[in-house]
Formats: sequence, C-alpha cells, structure tokens
Amino acid sequence: MYKTLLICSYLCSLPTLAAAEEAASVDEVVVTARKRAEPLSEVPLSMAVLSAQAVAALDVKAPADLEKAVPGFVFTASAYDAPVFTLRGVGFFNEALGAPPAVSVYLDQVPLPFSAMTEGAALDLARVEVLRGPQGVLFGQNATGGAVNFIPAQPTATPQAGADLTYGRFNTAEVGGYLSGPLSDTVQSRLAVRGERRDGFRRNYFGDDDAKNGRRDFVSGRLLTDWRPAAAVKLQLNLNGWIDRSDTRAKQKIAYAPLSPLAAGGYPGSPGYPDLQAKLEAYPVAPADDRAAGFDPRVSPRRHDSFRQAAVRADVEVAPRTTLTSISSYSHLRVWRPNDIDGTIYPDIFITVDGRIETYSQELRLAGATPSQRVQWLVGGNYEHDAVDDTQQIHMNGTNSGFGAVRFQGLANVNDQKVETSSAFANLDLALTDRLSAQGGVRYTDRRDHFSGCLADPGGPGGIRDGFAALSMALSGTTTAIAPGACVTLGADNKPVDRVRRALNEDNVSFRTGLSWRPGPGSLLYGSVARGYKGGAFDTLPAIRPSQIDPVRQERVTAYEVGLRGALPDARLQADAAVFHYDYDDKQIAGYVDTGAPFGLLPALVSIPRSRVDGAGAEAHWRPTADFDLDLSAAYLETRVRGRFMTSSPLGGLVDIDGEAFPNAPKWQLTGDTEYRFDAPGPSRGFVGATLSYRSRTSAAFGGGVLFAVKASTLLDLRAGLEPRNQAWRLEVWGKNVTDAYYWTSVEHVEDTVTRLAGMPATWGVTLTVRR
Repeated sequence: MYKTLLICSYLCSLPTLAAAEEAASVDEVVVTARKRAEPLSEVPLSMAVLSAQAVAALDVKAPADLEKAVPGFVFTASAYDAPVFTLRGVGFFNEALGAPPAVSVYLDQVPLPFSAMTEGAALDLARVEVLRGPQGVLFGQNATGGAVNFIPAQPTATPQAGADLTYGRFNTAEVGGYLSGPLSDTVQSRLAVRGERRDGFRRNYFGDDDAKNGRRDFVSGRLLTDWRPAAAVKLQLNLNGWIDRSDTRAKQKIAYAPLSPLAAGGYPGSPGYPDLQAKLEAYPVAPADDRAAGFDPRVSPRRHDSFRQAAVRADVEVAPRTTLTSISSYSHLRVWRPNDIDGTIYPDIFITVDGRIETYSQELRLAGATPSQRVQWLVGGNYEHDAVDDTQQIHMNGTNSGFGAVRFQGLANVNDQKVETSSAFANLDLALTDRLSAQGGVRYTDRRDHFSGCLADPGGPGGIRDGFAALSMALSGTTTAIAPGACVTLGADNKPVDRVRRALNEDNVSFRTGLSWRPGPGSLLYGSVARGYKGGAFDTLPAIRPSQIDPVRQERVTAYEVGLRGALPDARLQADAAVFHYDYDDKQIAGYVDTGAPFGLLPALVSIPRSRVDGAGAEAHWRPTADFDLDLSAAYLETRVRGRFMTSSPLGGLVDIDGEAFPNAPKWQLTGDTEYRFDAPGPSRGFVGATLSYRSRTSAAFGGGVLFAVKASTLLDLRAGLEPRNQAWRLEVWGKNVTDAYYWTSVEHVEDTVTRLAGMPATWGVTLTVRR
C-alpha cells in the first residue's frame, strides 16, 4: 500500500504557488523487491510499501502490526504463543518452533527463516516491503504466501542522532534511539536500540487473586557498519538481536470440551486434583471483556527468549554495470516459553516450549545490465543449514492423562531436525520495446531434512513412563521397563522405540513469467504466472505411534495475476489494483492419522490435495494539498477446499471440508489512514490523524463451526500533535483501539477447554521524538 509519505515533509510553507503544488505531489518510492534498486512504478509485482514515516505513524513495532497497514496480511498467535503470518489466505498454522513458514521474513535480504525469529525486525526502519503471492524465484521456497522485507535505516555520511520517549496506559514506557555517522573517511556506522515495558493488564475474572498477565519486557538492538575500501567495493556488517522477558498471553475459556470422555464426566481425577474435571465444567465462560482471562497464579508465564544474528554483505562492481553480491549470515534463537493453555486458574494443562535454532545462510549472486539497460539479469545460488531443537514440556491433569487406572502428569514432545537447503536461480527482465517488457525467472531448490524425535517421559515424578510401560505390557504380553526421560513411542511390536528417525528429501522448480506495459509516465499494466513451494514439514506431537511423525510433503501454489499501477499527471494520486487466482496443491494442516488399534485417530500433519484462492485488491494514496494525506486500501479474498477431504474437527470426529473457506482468511480487509497538518501558534505545525482497520469474520479451524468463529472487527486509532518546520522534534498524543472494541484473533482446543485469545484493549499515551 502506498504509505510513502504519510506524514508531510513540512516544506509546504514555501512562498511560491509552484513550490506549494510541487510539495503536494506524492514522492516516487525506490524499492528493492527484485534485488535491485528501482522505482516502485516500474515493478510488475503486487506489493505494499511503508515508509519510515508510515511505520512511525502506524506504530509498527513488529511484523504482527502489519495487519492494520497491509490488507491481505493476517497475524495469528497459536495456543503456544507462536507467531503465524498469512498473506492472501496462504499460511501455515503450526505449533512447532522449527515449522517452515508460508510467509518469509527478511531483514534487508538477510533471512529470518523461522517466524519466531522476527520479533525485533521492525527496529529503526527506512521502509517495509510486503511482496504478495509466491516469491520463490528471488526469495526461495517458504514464500508461497509472499515475503516481507524490513529495510533498516542506513548509516549516514554526516553525524545524526535521535531519541523517542513514550509513556502510556498500563504504565507503558518505551525508550529508543540511534546514533549515526562517519567513523573515518571510508567507514560509517549506525547504532539503534529500543526498550519496551508494560505492566500486566489482564486479570483473572474468576478466583480471588491479584495476579496480572500481559507484561511487556522487550529490548532490541542493531549495529550497522559500512566500509568502502574502494570505490567499487562496499561491505556492511549487521549485528542485531533482541531479548524478550514478556508474559505469554493468557486465554479466555469459552467452552468445556473433554478430550477423553471415557466415563461420565471424563476421568475421575488426577493425583492432588480429584475434582478437577468437575471444576473445569463448572468454570464460568469468560465475559466479553478484553482485560479478562484465566490463568494459574501459581506458575509464571514469563518467557526467556533471545535472538542474535550476524550478517556480512559485500557488493563488488566487477565490471561496468555488473555487481557481485555476497550475503552471509548466522542466526541463533533460544526459546523458553511457558504457556497456560486451558484458560482457567486450574492445572489442566501447562506447556513450556524449550528450544533453540541455529541457522547458517550464504547467498552469492551476480547482477548486471546491458549498456542500453534493455536487458537486466541476475544469476545466483543459496545455501542454508538449519539445526532445530524443539522440546515441548507438558504438565497435564486432563481427561486424557491416563490409561485406565494408571495416571500420569507429565510428558515431552521431542523434535530435533537438521535441514540443508541448496538452490540456484536466475532472473531476466527484457525490454521488448520502449513500453513493453518481458520478465522471467526460475529457481531450482533441493532440500534435505533429517528428523529425530519421539514422545518422551519428562524424567521427573508423575511422568508418562509408568503408564506406557503398563500399556506396552498389556499389548505385547511381555514385561516392559522404561527409564526416566526415555522415549515411550510404541513401535509395531508395541515396545518403546529409542528414537523415531525420518528423512525427507525434496526438490522443486519455482518460476515466474510475465509481461508489463507502460501506457504512460508513472503507470504500469502487468500480468504474471508464478509458482512457489513451501517445504515439507515434521510436526512436534505426542507421537504414540511412529506413523504420527511421518512428514507432509511440500505444498505448491501456482498464481495467475493481472495488476495496474498508476498516478495522475500531477502525481497527487497514486493507485494500485490487482486481481488474482491461485491453484493450491497439498496445503499443509494439522489433522489426524489412523494408527489402528488400540489408539485409532491421533494428531498428525496432513495435506489437502486441492484448493483455490481468488481475490482482488486496490490501494490508493491521495494528496490533494500539501497539508492533507489520505490512504485507502481494500482486499477481497475467496478461499475454498476443492473436492471431498475428511479431516478432524477441533471438537473431535471427522468432517468433510469440501467447499470450506480457509481458516484465518477473512473475506474482506479494509484500511484507511488520513492526516491533516495546519499552522499552529509560534514556529510549529500541528497535525491530526486517524487509522481505521476492518476485517470480516473468519474461522480459526476447518470444521470448527460456530464455536471457532472469529468475529468481524473494526479498530480505530487516533493521533494529534505538534512539530516544528525543521522537524527537530515531534510531540504526539495517541490512542489505539479508542472505542475499546472487544475482538479476538484465535480460538484453540488443546486439552479439556476451548479458549480464545482476546485482542488489546484501548490504550493511549504520549510520545516525544527528537532528531538532530
């Protein structure tokens, strides 16, 4: 969406009429969507661009905040508080820490290959580019939904500094700043840091305790250093990271739904909680209050997550109009994420995600153009190695925590993976005439995934080993002993396996081809056909049988799109529009597999053979005067499963989802943003602004019915303030969700309750920004 100058440059007081008219135009934007710098008006792709001013005005602090700025983009937090991004209905809702996403995120082309790594990406930005549709040629697999590229503000040739101070509701305090400038004639550097804190604001609506949930404690930083040892050589070192000590989000109970109704009221109870199921059934449903929640005050929800990354980029002009680019990166994510899942004060289920990911990535590419610029080309290769260690420690007292009279209270889901991905790619842009161009690109990818994991005993008292030893003896007819901490997954002989080991080797060819025509200056009509792949996946599951660990194969999206981008001759109005159709093969979802007697259907990843996505989008940026900006955007989406497909309902049993719409894919998303600037007393200028975002109802799960509906929501943000003409400082009073609309983003059924995750309540505050 054109958010290129959401806040005016404040040069609109120049005395001549010609200057005033010039200031009223919308500036052209330079983007790097095709891994080269070019005007947005010449890019034959559907994409949204947010400038640094738009990022500040819309308060984009994380990828999740893009939902209010980019129609078609949806953020959902899973029950385990894992981020899930969906673009044009294409996403992968999964709890596993190392699950490959369908929407990939980058930091100035440096990959953040797993969604859990992305929390600190929005620090000190120059702009954000959101590329819709399969982006497999230039950004690789796992971009079937699209790619998001956060471009940080770059080091400057002159000394610059800035700071931001915010205070708001719930004792929200945010402090950020940057220092930028030259260190020598050939070295420039930029340091940016940000700290955020907030008191807990959610409280138990049932029970008599003073515990709060919703604390925010987050610190991020980035150091960029540019070195130009020669005119044709540029090197950049990027060191960035973040630490998160915030609370995982508490849920709201909306229904009692026991997983194992083997007896009236479920199991009779657990050690120490003999009446737990009766208490859960009697527990009141949460009120329509965004500050209400249910959580056990005796356990801490505070996470201990951290991320660090080092990247080196080298650009070398090896010949006239020919540049060799190398991007090397190392990323390390550490997660300790406790989650009270059941939405009550009782210990039905409590999960801690304990994991780490290490990623090494190397891209090498050569880009060039002919002297006439009629042919522009790019060839390259990429290698990535991922090591994933994902363990889910589960403490449970639910209806399924036992075999007959044998009870247990703890288990662990173990998922270790080593993934190697290699690819080669090429892209060509050919000007057939002065107005007509052809584009084509292709990428070959080879991915090798080695998995080792199982359902395991947690090692302490109350673990699952005694129950599975008794079950194994009953099924096999022989004595079984299981050591503390060992695997309990039962093999074909009904004896525990050491580890389940699987390999998934896949390759694919992504491509994009299209034509673009320039009917006039600043306008572009384009059509394209693109294909992209998302890699196959292993899930982190309570695998009672090895067949639950069998992976799903890669999914494929083939997209057909026609789009128009243009501007009025005076450049006061710029607009985009596109229509598209996706053929979606082997969509990956969490479902069930039949493991046979005695367990029958058990959780596993499954694939929907055929589905489709149809839609359209339109975006406009209008600046009728130098003092007024208006942005309007709309996205329409129609998603459908094609053909009979049986999968599990989130409440149990099988359902045929033929013709169902995708979860987390609202049919309509609308956004509007406006800002008006005016003269104020003294040397300052005043401004007032508003952002309105709407998304229609959707569902949180296939076959979920009314209970899993996510209702439509409309959110209104307001802002007002002062700023001098030289922009040396800015004082802003703001409010978010000022109508205190009650909405929720997800619904889950993990154990014996159905829960929902409410959105943020109304917040307000004041921000002071200083720039020198």
